[in-house]
Amino acid sequence: MPSLQKTREPQDRPQGPPAVIPTHRDEVAAAGSELIGGPFGRRALIGGGQFTPVRVIALVAIGMFALGMVQKLPCYNWAWFRGTTSQYTHACYSDIPHLFSGRGFADGLVPYFDRLTGDIPFLEYPVLTGLFMEVAAWLTPGSGTMDHREQTFWMVNAGMLMVCAAVLAVCVTRTHRRRPWDGLLVALAPSIALTATINWDILAVALTSAAVLLWSRGRPLGFGILLGLATAAKFYPILLLVPLLLLCWRAGKWREYGTAVLGAAGAWLVVNLPVMLMAPEGWKQFYLFSRDRNVDFGSVWLLVSQRTGTSIPPEKANLYALMLMVVAVVALGFLALNAPRRPRFVQLAFLIVAAFVLTNKVYSPQYVLWLVPLAALARPRWRDFLIWQACEVMYFLSIWMYLAFMNSGNKQGLPVDGYQFAIVLHLLGTLYLCVMVVRDILMPEKDPVRQDGSDDPSGGVLDGAEDVFVTGRAAHPARHAARTVEGPRVEWGTPGEVERDTPGERETPGERETPEERETPGDPETGPDPRG
Repeated sequence: MPSLQKTREPQDRPQGPPAVIPTHRDEVAAAGSELIGGPFGRRALIGGGQFTPVRVIALVAIGMFALGMVQKLPCYNWAWFRGTTSQYTHACYSDIPHLFSGRGFADGLVPYFDRLTGDIPFLEYPVLTGLFMEVAAWLTPGSGTMDHREQTFWMVNAGMLMVCAAVLAVCVTRTHRRRPWDGLLVALAPSIALTATINWDILAVALTSAAVLLWSRGRPLGFGILLGLATAAKFYPILLLVPLLLLCWRAGKWREYGTAVLGAAGAWLVVNLPVMLMAPEGWKQFYLFSRDRNVDFGSVWLLVSQRTGTSIPPEKANLYALMLMVVAVVALGFLALNAPRRPRFVQLAFLIVAAFVLTNKVYSPQYVLWLVPLAALARPRWRDFLIWQACEVMYFLSIWMYLAFMNSGNKQGLPVDGYQFAIVLHLLGTLYLCVMVVRDILMPEKDPVRQDGSDDPSGGVLDGAEDVFVTGRAAHPARHAARTVEGPRVEWGTPGEVERDTPGERETPGERETPEERETPGDPETGPDPRG
């Protein structure tokens, strides 16, 4: 509040520290910006007029999604309907058109209630995804050739999934108030363009990102409801409650955590309970299929099985994966409670989902979507993000070439050894990003998000909160969650550094604004945050 002795005109009132400009902090972003005229200058108007960061990034995300649809054109026009190999050699395969007839949508069967013919008796997807598929089937004409109906079904689904992609990009853009341009990492991610229309995973990813946004705004109930809906569309979002438990334990935010858990459980039950009661056999199919599924493409277990020549039964793969996930959770707990500063929520969220991806008995190409928004928020550095994305694009191309090799009579494509190398590349790329995130947790002065003095912009009630339970190094001596004793001197938990025109030039502690001059950072879309 301005003092009585010092007032300013409304137009002269400071709007808090400006948004972080990636081209001022990130060498790769600065070099890439030369394609569009170079880095922001000192007189550039950030987010002025109609082209705010949120709108720009949403448009870019829609444009990249459209390019991904264009990439599927060879399959849309003919390859989905002319044998199997051609859709692999053109790297444009999608489950969507094949499941239109394969799961009874073409015949008007009701998911979970009507039994299917074939090896799978009921739809093997979670309930909210099944509802999404059914809505798309309702919008698909019931007349015409089967090829035309499958094309239309894919196009309807693509339109609905494009909305999910735009929501995903907007939620990531708005999560870190001072770093809206990190949303470009998601909008321009090649893996999203290539895999978004393979399956329906981006629905759960968009809901999860919206949940993280609400948590960052201090709304645990809204977070829980959206996370419960995301879990009703895909299993992995429920994993985010594990790092949240550890962080709320360290900060003593039990009421907020309990609210989030109750909201998630309630939303999940609202979606699942009707089907669970009226069609229990159909409802259980997703869980039975997940349990009984054999070791499949992309997993470390397939790599071990092929290299040793020993088949790994599903029950053993489930046990091994569970044991490794338990180890990962224990390690995550040690990291969360021993780190010199409380880790950021999205850092631990990325690590737990990455551990699930690395230990699971299958890695479908679209599973990379689970990690993209969390990676952009956990480690917003273009170099590291692009290294990881390059590994994932290589895996995307390799799996289709491997399938072409296995299904073609003349064995044209990628042989087994080449595909195994692609699996290793995928594993190493994901592990590399995990290592960088862990390094940022152990040395918070290297965390790109915290280098301006922020604590946890995605943490909501955790942002700047006091620690109440720590162990190991973090407990000797006890200190505020937003402090450090090693590395460059940064005043944690306050908007410290101010953007300069020269990359790398930062404000020293002695140059900081006085408390009377400092105001709360504004939202990239709506201006200053009244919550503070």
